[in-house]
Amino acid sequence: MKANIHLITGGQRSGKSAFAEQVTLGLTNTPIYLATSKKWDEEHNERIALHQARREECWTTVEEPIDIHQQDFSGQVVLLDCITLWLTNIFDEVSYDKEKALQKAKEIWNTLIQQDCTLVVVSNEIGLGGISMNKASRQFTDIHGLINQYLAKQAQKVTFVVSGLPMTVKE
Repeated sequence: MKANIHLITGGQRSGKSAFAEQVTLGLTNTPIYLATSKKWDEEHNERIALHQARREECWTTVEEPIDIHQQDFSGQVVLLDCITLWLTNIFDEVSYDKEKALQKAKEIWNTLIQQDCTLVVVSNEIGLGGISMNKASRQFTDIHGLINQYLAKQAQKVTFVVSGLPMTVKE
């Protein structure tokens, strides 16, 4: 692994993306925003627009829903936002096969982190609430938790954001 990784995790609307943007801008004047979201519906498009409006002109945006490892980020500082949507895209692509999704995500991630770059990575903590009655949702929550653990072990730094307040978990 060559990448320097800072994993920033938290709940939905916890302030993790805004915090990740501040961290990234503290590291470079020429940040790259690696956006993994597909445009699912109008409400989701509004969320995307809020993220875009918050970013200054210095950001270069790369949109890639799955193959994040195919970009050359050598020597760059990249904000990857977010693992949850990236994993959703993979889970959908492999027809909700838990094992295939986990394997594909790890393969892509392992290739990405071979690059000599700095990655500020945003991910949700979706397993903190109740257990879904839907099998696919439970499987996704399982995969997501396993991927978060996998990333956290490799990260040099991990921050958990709660109510807009960052808490250092690993440094």
